Amino acid sequence: MRKMTTDLLTWVAQRTVLRSQKDGIDLSKLTFVPNRWLMPLRREGLDPVPALARARAEAPVKRLASLFGMNIWLVTGYAEAQAVLADRTSYSNDIRPLVGEVGAADGDIGGLGFTDPPEHTRLRKLLTPEFTMRRLARLTPKIDEIIERQLEVMEAKGPEVDLMADFAFAVPFLVICELLGLPDESREEFFALGSARFDVSGGGAASFGAISESRTFLMNATKAQRDAPGDGLIGKIIEEVGDEISDYDLGGLADGAFTGGHETTASTIALGAMVLMNDHETRRRLITDDTFVDPVVEEMLRYLTVVQVAFPRFAKVDHQLFGQQIAKGDVVVCSLSGANRDHRTSGPDLEHFNPHRDWPVSHITFGYGFHRCVGAELARMELRAAYPRLFRRFPDMTLAVDPSELAFRQRSIVYGVDAMPVRLYG
Repeated sequence: MRKMTTDLLTWVAQRTVLRSQKDGIDLSKLTFVPNRWLMPLRREGLDPVPALARARAEAPVKRLASLFGMNIWLVTGYAEAQAVLADRTSYSNDIRPLVGEVGAADGDIGGLGFTDPPEHTRLRKLLTPEFTMRRLARLTPKIDEIIERQLEVMEAKGPEVDLMADFAFAVPFLVICELLGLPDESREEFFALGSARFDVSGGGAASFGAISESRTFLMNATKAQRDAPGDGLIGKIIEEVGDEISDYDLGGLADGAFTGGHETTASTIALGAMVLMNDHETRRRLITDDTFVDPVVEEMLRYLTVVQVAFPRFAKVDHQLFGQQIAKGDVVVCSLSGANRDHRTSGPDLEHFNPHRDWPVSHITFGYGFHRCVGAELARMELRAAYPRLFRRFPDMTLAVDPSELAFRQRSIVYGVDAMPVRLYG
């Protein structure tokens, strides 16, 4: 499996100032970012570095960096992040005016996360019906079947296996293929493209090239279903709106569903299993008490917050944000992992995993406002099914290596590990 990393702040710097090149300096080749800029993407094991909590205590809205006159602001407070993410007036998500010809060369990143109303509203309206609980319910038997199949794969490979490759990565990938309605024979190619899109070892152009290839693959899948729509998301949208949506837009929607629902869920399954392997009381109760899975999943989503930052917001106007002066053109980045540990909003001891609390703890793991992840309920369905089944099958499963040996993805928007060797029988 390829290493999947994305340096958010390098990307923001590259793309936002790209059209302001002067004196022959090509800012698209910017490869170095000071460590302090990367603080919201850094962790110690499963926990954000202490500097993130210190930044929130000092100022929940804080200037992180300044580059060629453009300020990058970091938001670490829960209420402050909600305010930014819900604000359609002061901020834009549309990156395309900022990337110019380079954006076109990279294949136009587009997608729901990088669009504003009314285009965002039009596209999300097409996608949302496919993610209602009623529509998703059809996937329940398939999710159960996929999980059981992967547990059998692990059993056959044991007693030591890679939990990431054989279970955490495979389950959501196969679920997304079912959701989209992709034929079995095309899934291996799609799997490779999905891995490559998060790899920036070849530079920003390579990363965006992989995104373009993935989107092209899904556009071709859309074209293939025009005459004979399948029973997945692609086919259902074609049946409902036909030529009202282009192959390009529908391919982008499918690509967004994949991006939002695969890597994120895979990381949550793997890292969550690691948490449960070290928490004997929670693991025992999860195995024996069906009613306990909901608080475990919600607390795991909050605690891990594998999507560490939200899509960047670009200030459309000069304005005040909780005492800070934001200038038009500034970039505002909301730290979801920081906001989800803000004790001012949800009570004390949020630095630890604890599903046994007597009060519910709110989180914005799926974002907030009109850009909130449309696939949130599908992710919950997968986690609710995966955790209990995994530990009922292998109740004594342990890490096969010391935690310090795990290769955590550094500087990654989606935090996770490349591999997780486990011993199935303790």
